[in-house]
Amino acid sequence: MQVAVIGAGPSGLATLKALTDQGVPARCFDPGDRVGGLWVLGGPHSSAYRTLHLNTSRTRTEFADYPMPADWPDYPDHSRIAGYLGDYAETFGLADRVSLRHTVERVVRAGTGWDVTVRGPLGTTTQRYAAVVVANGHNSTPHVPGYPGTPTLEHLHSHDYRDPAQLAGRRVLVVGGGNSAMDIVVDASHVATSTLLSLRRGVWIVPKHLLGRPSDTLNGALAKRLPWRTRQRISETMLKLTVGKPSKYGLPDPTHGFLQDHPTLSDGLLSRITHGEIGVRPGIERVDGTTVTFADGRQDEADLIVWCTGYRVDLPFLDPALLGDGADRLPLYRRVFHLDAPGLMFVGLMQSTGAALPIVEAQARLVAAHLAGRYALPAADEQRADCAAQLAAARDRWGERRPAMRIDFDAYLALAARELAEGTRRAAAGRGVTWKESA
Repeated sequence: MQVAVIGAGPSGLATLKALTDQGVPARCFDPGDRVGGLWVLGGPHSSAYRTLHLNTSRTRTEFADYPMPADWPDYPDHSRIAGYLGDYAETFGLADRVSLRHTVERVVRAGTGWDVTVRGPLGTTTQRYAAVVVANGHNSTPHVPGYPGTPTLEHLHSHDYRDPAQLAGRRVLVVGGGNSAMDIVVDASHVATSTLLSLRRGVWIVPKHLLGRPSDTLNGALAKRLPWRTRQRISETMLKLTVGKPSKYGLPDPTHGFLQDHPTLSDGLLSRITHGEIGVRPGIERVDGTTVTFADGRQDEADLIVWCTGYRVDLPFLDPALLGDGADRLPLYRRVFHLDAPGLMFVGLMQSTGAALPIVEAQARLVAAHLAGRYALPAADEQRADCAAQLAAARDRWGERRPAMRIDFDAYLALAARELAEGTRRAAAGRGVTWKESA
């Protein structure tokens, strides 16, 4: 039987290619009109906007087996990335294995297989598959916080932001400290009547280039030689020397160390603040009508709040019993393999300190090698013990902000490579849990 792959964004395409390389038949489903996932501007679950660019550099983002063109800029825009993913699918003959405009509505365990119900242009069908790979991402269900008061102003989540024209002539308040927040607040500062940025906590603002190089390549070079705590001290010192503390710009200083959250990259934010085009405010206390009261007692009028407050991990097609305490808390061996449901695997259900594409490519190779019978998992008790140890280490580094999903980009790539080699040796020696045994 075939393997069902859910999603034709970077995670799904990498999975489909890895399965094809291993000779494992697969069928991929995606609700969009073209492959590319969230990078396709205007796609059904896309959060792309006209001014969106990579926030990780080209050489640290590309698939290992399909480099981006060397003459591209260091930080390509969304249209280039969408085209790159489309070319990836065509180059490796994946397009014929993707069913576009097909939405997976339900996945149910059925004996040793899985019944997958899919709604498409010709109706709804259910088919049995040997295994299911969930690769549809986790940035499609917006999280919007609630505040006391009776607001009458307009609200917009970054998921629905497409163009600076939506901000023109408005009194705009952007809430959040991630990369989308910084892009959107800079966009607003060029077209809005007034622009404010509200931050509940401090974040590390990193220029896209340091010492003449893409900033993430510097940390990548250090990662090959130094533990993350040492890299953290070096990176913080470099930022303080080159950029200065965030409080110099009226921003709150972060209470967490560098590399203990996803860094926020922006070349425009600090400049626009120092030119008086962006005002900085603390967290919101309440909203009454069009008046926003902040935690320090200041009040400002706004026409539009743009919530850049992240997403809920939502996998509605899966039985909640399979997700335990929630998809963002689900223990997965190597962030891929479900501990209690053989044949259910996840690619891309993680939050990386760096780019996603190399990570999902490495995860896809684990999936494909396992389903091809060439990679054996360790025994179930060893998997559980490893997950517990990984979670404890993640809590020590990231606290309670989704520790189960957090991974260090460079450390995970090295770990995945070792895991594939060790699992291959286990399979060759007849040790561990092979796909046939688990199914």
